[in-house]
Order: sequence, then C-alpha cells, then structure tokens
Amino acid sequence: MTYWDPIETMPREELEEYQLKKMRATVRHAVKQSPYYARHIPKECRDVRTMQDIARLPACDKDDIRKDQEVMPPLGRMLCVPEEKVVYISASSGSTGAPTASPFTQLDFDEWIDYEARLFYSSGLRNTDRYCHALNFSLFVGGPCVLGAQKVGALSIHAGTIPSERLIKIIDQFKPTVIWTTPSYAWYLGETAEKIGFDPAASSIKRLFVAGEPGGSIETTRRRIESLWNASVHDYYGISDIFGACAGECTAKEGLHLAEDHMLLEVIDPETNEHVAEGEKGEMYLTTLRKEARPLIRFRTGDIVTYETDQCSCGRTHLRLTGIHGRVDDMLIIKGVNVMPSAIESIIRSNEDLTGEYRLLVTRENHLDSLTVETEHVDRFKGNLAQLEQKIQHDIKATLGVSTRIVVYDEDTLPRATHKAKRIIDKREHVWNE
Repeated sequence: MTYWDPIETMPREELEEYQLKKMRATVRHAVKQSPYYARHIPKECRDVRTMQDIARLPACDKDDIRKDQEVMPPLGRMLCVPEEKVVYISASSGSTGAPTASPFTQLDFDEWIDYEARLFYSSGLRNTDRYCHALNFSLFVGGPCVLGAQKVGALSIHAGTIPSERLIKIIDQFKPTVIWTTPSYAWYLGETAEKIGFDPAASSIKRLFVAGEPGGSIETTRRRIESLWNASVHDYYGISDIFGACAGECTAKEGLHLAEDHMLLEVIDPETNEHVAEGEKGEMYLTTLRKEARPLIRFRTGDIVTYETDQCSCGRTHLRLTGIHGRVDDMLIIKGVNVMPSAIESIIRSNEDLTGEYRLLVTRENHLDSLTVETEHVDRFKGNLAQLEQKIQHDIKATLGVSTRIVVYDEDTLPRATHKAKRIIDKREHVWNE
C-alpha cells in the first residue's frame, strides 16, 4: 500500500497533538489579524490548552459569513491577510441566501490542491488514468480540484458543465477512465447515454467520483449508479467555505477520510449542542487548522453526519465520515416525525420498478403537515400502478414511521438535474411561526 503523504498514517495520538498545536496557532492568528474574531472570541476563551477547551469557543455559520461580507464587502472582516495576498476566491451557490466568497492565499491554494491529489490518489487515480472533470468551473470551489488530478499526473479533461450529449461525445472520443460529477448527474448522464445509443456500462469509465449531494453515501443510489456505468463509485464531501473536496473514499470504501491535518471535526447534537458519540448522527462543525486567508473556527456546516475514528483497513488513520445523511435545513418534521430526504431516497432507489427519480412535496392541510412523494415507474413496468403506490407507501411507513401520499408518474415526467437536484418543494407558509 502506498500513500500520497506520510501524515495519512500518523498515529491518532500524534495526530491529535498536531491538531491541538495547529488549533492554538489558528486562534492566535484569527484574533490578532481579524477584526471579526477579535470581537467574536472572548478573551477568556482564547487560551486553548486541551481539545476540550475548543468547545468553549463560539461557533459561526454561513449567515455570519454572509452578514460579515455585507458589512465589509467583498471579503469581510474575517479576512486575516491583506487583500494583496489573496490570489483566488470561490463563491457559494447562494442556494441558502446571497453567495458568499471564500478567499485563498497562494499557500492556502497550493495546500488545497495537494490535498485533492491526496484524495484522488487514495481513490485509485494514477498517472496512467484519464480524468474528466464534469463539475461547474464558474466560481464553484469544485472547479480547481481538477488541478489535483493533474498533480497526480493523470491526463485531465476540463469538461465542466456542458450539454450531456457533448459530454458523452467527449467520453466516447477521449475515453476517460475516471469522471467526477454529482450523483444525480451521474445517473442522468447514464440514462441519457442509453437513450442516444451509447452504452455507459461498456464505456471507458472505471471510476466515478461523486459529490455535492448525499447520494454517494446512500447504498441503493450507489449500487444503481455502479450498475448503470459498470464502474466503481467513490463518494466525496466538499464545502465551499473551506475548500473543494475535504473528505473522500479510498479504495477500501469504509467511509470518507477527512483531512484531519487541515481541519478539526466536531459532531454536535442540534437539539442539545452537546458532542455525540461515534456512530451517532449530528451536525458537523469544522475548524480550519492551516488556513491563512480566512480561518473558520467551529463552523456549523449544516450537514448531518456520522463518523468513526478506528483505523481503516487501507492503513489510513484519519477519521472517516461513515454517512452524510443530509442537511439540517433539509430535515422535514411531518406530524412529529423527523424525515431526512436521503432516507426516502434509499427506499425509492431500492425498488427496481422505479427510475430512481423522486421529489418531495410538503403541504399544510387543516394545520397538519402532509408529505407527498412523487416518483416514476420504469417504461418496462406492466404491473398495477395502485399496488405499486401502496407498496412504496408501506415501505416508507414501515421504515420511517410516517404516512405519505405516493404519486407514481410515467418515466421522464420529473425534471432531471444537471448539477444539484432540488428534491423538496415546501408549500407551507409560516412554518416556523405557528
């Protein structure tokens, strides 16, 4: 077994000592150089002596970044370096509000790309591969990750988000062995290829790296994509506020290795604000450990995850995210039951009579919330439609304990996503005020 960087196999005790040292330096750098952090972090919390002291530091979230950049555009008071040292910015999609900028110094950028190379290498990418990057390049933090593939030495194709038929022609012409896109688009691209007479299962693609949605961590979704392409799916996790992919699956596929030398993970119960144990679901907080331009301290990602710290069979010691279950703000509460869209996705995509596409419609009737699951049957389905709807309804009720209305349409009725899929349509009004 070979590794990109020896730090990947550092014993956990040494790794945690390294993190604590970097955490102290990060806090010192932040309060000294940033007007925001000088005001945000109380003086009595700045002396971080143990890992337990970290919980005393105040958290921040996307809205804090947004407001900070509105007060002092474009980069905000969190910035810890003169703007002349900033060589690159990415921007969030703005799906939860106005887009926010993420600044990088040259050192930040170089370390980020080196980590992308590390992730790609751990997933099996080598200099003999041809890599197709089918992610958006327009200010999207996933765009420059292609440079990590180039650092590994792979022949790299900067495809970006182009029409599906054109991307299929690129695959046919240049025969890449690896492609990176979102799970929804990997599925859509494979379906589109079949419809125009190109067999994805017989293509040159041997690995698919997927990110941007929880689908790659949902076993039924993974299996359907792998079957469609006859290729291995490796799930990645990234966040625009820090850098591209910061966790990903190695060839052992025992979870997503997190860049623990670059960031410190906490998993927090959103209800109690207490740390949860390994294997339990909670919101992921991340603290950057090496960022110069804009460190983030206890940043609330809004993502619901589970994790493990035991050594992976690949030999790497960095903790693994064992599930990315969705977003805190995607969680639906239907008649007192917490429902994650990813749980419904797993049920829909395990049913061979369905295409795998789905949409959730939330309404309020007589002061009670109601959930409708819209999906599609495959063209070859010749069974009883009412019975199929009853089966899906039963499976969701048995698994999640919530009653739903099911509507099954013909194949190709629901819209397909070319980037991140929009799965929830919430038609309720004043949801949080009643």
